Amino acid sequence: MARAVTTQRKALNTALAWLVGLVIFFPILWTILTSFKTEAEAIANPPIILFFDWTLENYGVVQERSNYVRFLWNSVIIAGGSTLLGILIAIPAAWSMAFVPSRRTKDILLWMLSTKMLPAVGVLYPIYLLCIQLGVLDNRIALVVILMLINLPIIVWMLYTYFKEIPGEILEAARMDGAGLKEELLYVLTPMAVPGIASTILLNFILAWNEAFWTLNLTSVDAAPLTAFIASYSSPEGLFFAKLSAASTMAIAPILILGWFSQKQLVRGLTFGAVK
Repeated sequence: MARAVTTQRKALNTALAWLVGLVIFFPILWTILTSFKTEAEAIANPPIILFFDWTLENYGVVQERSNYVRFLWNSVIIAGGSTLLGILIAIPAAWSMAFVPSRRTKDILLWMLSTKMLPAVGVLYPIYLLCIQLGVLDNRIALVVILMLINLPIIVWMLYTYFKEIPGEILEAARMDGAGLKEELLYVLTPMAVPGIASTILLNFILAWNEAFWTLNLTSVDAAPLTAFIASYSSPEGLFFAKLSAASTMAIAPILILGWFSQKQLVRGLTFGAVK
């Protein structure tokens, strides 16, 4: 009897998980389907789901109208650069908070996290003026630094959580064997926290890739990433839903592929230390 109840509970949990997954994935699926429709079919009421004339015309128009590769390259540089810079700063910061804490460590962590609650529009004007004064408006380096600073609290918090799961005695043993700070970070701590660091890198890369507010307000042509590429299909004449969906599909395809191939590493990192 107990085994039957357990089996039913597992089946229910599995069905619920699939339902939640499908609900989350449905907007992406709808966007992909809409990208293969004509503009008339895209705005049809009631909506046409599967039975329509599939076409690649929207993708051809998008390719002719925009330099997709340039937008893609800007996204790779901005997301990758901000992630790399953030990790280089966050690893020593998280190490010091996890293994050499002070009485104010928790207060500092909470203060860092509280900065994420500040509305971005509240600091847009001074940052915009600062970029103009420094001559870095519509510049990829400026976006790398800004996105790194925006996501740094999350990176530090995640790494701090992972590092706290590593026994401090291991680092003490390394010091007794003559390891300096550099050797301790590179050859002892980092290899042990690879799952956590990898998941932090993936999550930060995704956040930077999807960032729209700062990229739309601080870029125009030269540094515009794929978020600006998508926004360019909204015009005063109205929204072209089929072409907008094609542009959106082309923008999210790289990150979807990355997430698909790295899902095991991401899950492993996010559950690092959860089960003893």
